[in-house]
Amino acid sequence: MARIAGVNIPTNKRVEIALTYIHGIGRTKAKEICDRASLPTARRVSELTEAEVIHIRELIDADYTVEGDLRRTVAMNIKRLMDLAAYRGLRHRKGLPVRGQRTHTNARTRKGKAKPIAGKKK
Repeated sequence: MARIAGVNIPTNKRVEIALTYIHGIGRTKAKEICDRASLPTARRVSELTEAEVIHIRELIDADYTVEGDLRRTVAMNIKRLMDLAAYRGLRHRKGLPVRGQRTHTNARTRKGKAKPIAGKKK
């Protein structure tokens, strides 16, 4: 099992798909990394040589912000918004949708399970 950026990537998948298991790498960046490492698209992780794994690891470390560093950066950005008391920071603090979605109905993922309000019936 190859370990890249602190993540064990699955061995039986294609390299392009397996790289997406790393936080901060999606399909586009994974394809870009494979192109830069000059790996064929059909290659599986189990078929990679140790040198290829090291080359991929070095490419990711040099050019991409992934895993812990990315999570820390995102958390700091959210904390900054909250400390500034910006509108987006207040929405984060209250646990409501941040990007302008409606909350009268929907938004259950952010708001949590519906709580009944006593005496609401007419």
